[in-house]
Amino acid sequence: MSTIEKVQEEVLVEEQLGVNHEIVLYNDDVNTFDHVIDTLIKVCKHTSEQAEQCAILVHYKGRCTVKTGSFDELKPLCTQLLEAGLSAEIE
Repeated sequence: MSTIEKVQEEVLVEEQLGVNHEIVLYNDDVNTFDHVIDTLIKVCKHTSEQAEQCAILVHYKGRCTVKTGSFDELKPLCTQLLEAGLSAEIE
C-alpha cells in the first residue's frame, strides 16, 4: 500500500468515527492571555503548555484549532468557550 493510499484510508476511518470536526478559537481584542489560557485548561483539558501555545497562535495567526472530535463531543465545549467570552466555532 502506498503512502497516499494509507493517508486516504486514515482519513476515511476518521470520517467513519466522526472525528472530522474541530473547534477553532479566534483572536479578539477583549480577552487577556491569562483568561484564554485558563479557559482552555478548564474547558478543553489542555496542559498549561498547550493552552499557552494556542493563545500565542491565536494572537499571531488570528486562529487556532484547540480541539478535534465528533460534533456531539465538541458542541458543549464550544458553548462553554463562548460563554466564557471567547470567540470560537466548530468547523
